[in-house]
Amino acid sequence: MTHQAAFYRGDKSFSVEPVETIPPGRDEVQIEVAYCGICGTDLHIYLGHMDPRVGFERTIGHEMSGVVSAIGEGVQNLAAGQRIVVRPLDHCGDCPACNAGHEHICHNLKFIGIDSDGAFQQKWNVPAHTVHVLPDDLDLSHAALIEPLAVAVHDVKRGKVQRGEDVLVIGGGPIGMLVAMVARDAGANVTISEINENRLAFAQKIGFATLNPKDTDVAATIHDSTGGKGADVVFEVSGSQPGVDLMTAAAATRGRIVMVAIHASKPQIDMFQFFWRELDLLGARVYRPEDYDAAMELLARGVVDCDSFITDIQGLGDIQGAFETLTRNPNAMKSMIRVSEGVQ
Repeated sequence: MTHQAAFYRGDKSFSVEPVETIPPGRDEVQIEVAYCGICGTDLHIYLGHMDPRVGFERTIGHEMSGVVSAIGEGVQNLAAGQRIVVRPLDHCGDCPACNAGHEHICHNLKFIGIDSDGAFQQKWNVPAHTVHVLPDDLDLSHAALIEPLAVAVHDVKRGKVQRGEDVLVIGGGPIGMLVAMVARDAGANVTISEINENRLAFAQKIGFATLNPKDTDVAATIHDSTGGKGADVVFEVSGSQPGVDLMTAAAATRGRIVMVAIHASKPQIDMFQFFWRELDLLGARVYRPEDYDAAMELLARGVVDCDSFITDIQGLGDIQGAFETLTRNPNAMKSMIRVSEGVQ
């Protein structure tokens, strides 16, 4: 028995090929994948930025939803037919981070879909501990947004966002937009700084205050609009040096700065502001299991307008074109692949 899988082959190329369907092993679950979103990391892989880590035989993808099709020996509390998502982190269980209860940032963490095969395939075997069962009424295309939404939930928790606080999100891409939505749901007054006009228009359409640093002094505007105080919490999601410059310039006294973006090179940071205003700098990486549960609850309450957030859905056979289009279209929020037809 075989199924279709998309392999990253290097040089900006994927090949969709039949592969043997292997039964799930002990403590594993086999999933029939319904949808899988294309994330920023997937784009980095496609563009060749992670070849030494990923290689040229890898099936990538991790922002997914699907249905359990088989369970391996030793798996409890899961059954075939359940609609699920996967939290794609496989920790070692015995390192200083794991022993301290921080398995999500395990020193030996394997990110499934990058360090091992991922969800751009019709049948996918994963460790059972990564599986979260979905509410019955959640659309599977919407459920594929749970992984990036869980990132945003974790970021907002790290920032300790409180009701009534002023929040600045630097970068209005998919994660930045989700961070803004989660922070707003927590009761914050949120402003998004972004240079892409289409993303600014999207943010405005869903009710956010926006600033474009191309034509506005964002830090000065934030200070003016907050009575000279500045932003209580700043999320740096742009991955750019101007974003890093802005994060310290816009922060309030004792403000919290959450570093969300992965920077391609070490940015220069204005450390003097940390001394002058007693700022806190917080790292935020991936998510914990409870962040997935919170993301499901946010989707169930309609905090994210999923239909407008999903830019397009294409079939697994069209994955090459989907990535090519995405590299030419910086306006997209979330492009998604329909991996298996007929999975509901």
